[in-house]
Amino acid sequence: MNLKFIYKICSKNEWADAQKKGSYTGGEKDLDDGYIHCSSEEQLETTLKKFFLDQKDLLLLKIETLKLDNLLWEQASDGNIYPHLHSSFDISHVSKVYKVYLNDDGSHKLPTKI
Repeated sequence: MNLKFIYKICSKNEWADAQKKGSYTGGEKDLDDGYIHCSSEEQLETTLKKFFLDQKDLLLLKIETLKLDNLLWEQASDGNIYPHLHSSFDISHVSKVYKVYLNDDGSHKLPTKI
């Protein structure tokens, strides 16, 4: 597992709002839960299937972990350990933004190289 980066799946609107503010505070589920849900690279496909099926206009943020405060790796209800960010983060910590493509069956296609 590469601990240098974590990934956040978000809508284009959430990212546009973050760019205006200069920081990302999370989506609706993040705000409800009190932390920003992220994934490791290996967890992305599972996260997309479980939480984002059939959703269009998604982006994938590649975030540098060394610049983050309040990042904890915590056990989720499925028993896996996920990165949870217990604060907002400055958009300068995002090293790359990728478009996530929606397939006809409602699944998503990630970029081949992230």
